This record gives sequence, structure tokens and C-alpha cells, in this order.
Amino acid sequence: MLVDGRSILSCLMLGLDAEDRDVTSIEGMADGARLHPLQDTFADLGAAQCGYCSPGFLLTAKELLDKKPDPSREEIKEALSGNLCRCTGYIKIYEAVELAAARMRGEAFELPRESLYGLE
Repeated sequence: MLVDGRSILSCLMLGLDAEDRDVTSIEGMADGARLHPLQDTFADLGAAQCGYCSPGFLLTAKELLDKKPDPSREEIKEALSGNLCRCTGYIKIYEAVELAAARMRGEAFELPRESLYGLE
């Protein structure tokens, strides 16, 4: 959840604490039926497995890209370091953020072949 543009863990905040604040949930990332580029890239690259941790990763990544449209891999790792995933490695998540950032900047971005097809 984003509150006033900052990522927070929903379990640390009571509903009353959000009074008179802007709150964005995972559903609020989409523009009607059109998904946010981060949601698209997470789906395109298989960065979301069971989906339990995806809202935290997506909202945190959105906050990062809102503040820094061209983050380095290290900046992405640092921003997402408070989110835990037990289903997948973090590489696909980092790559999904990098790809979304490039798409949002209108740039072409090529992922390594093994990211899409695995090692041969």
C-alpha cells in the first residue's frame, strides 16, 4: 500500500491512521482495464509466482520509479529489500522492474535470452 506516495506495510497501520491521506492499493495501479507497466512486466516475465508478495513488490517498485525513472540494479535491490518472496528468485523481479522502467521511459530494452527461455 502507498500512503501519501510512500510504501508501507499494511499490517503496521490502522485504518484510522490513513484518514485524510492518499492511499493507493494494488488495484489502484491500473488505469481502468489497462494495467500499469509494472503489472504487465511482472506478468510477461513470470516475476509473480503465487501472488502473495506481488502487491508489496509492485507498489514499492512504483514508488521507486515515480521518484527515479532510471534506477540501477543496485537501487532496485535496495528499494525492494524489505519485501520477501519464497516462491521465486529475485532476478525476474529485478528484470521486470528494469523492463517496466525502460517501457515507461519509451526506450527499447532487451533482456538476456536466458531470462525468457532459460539456460540451454
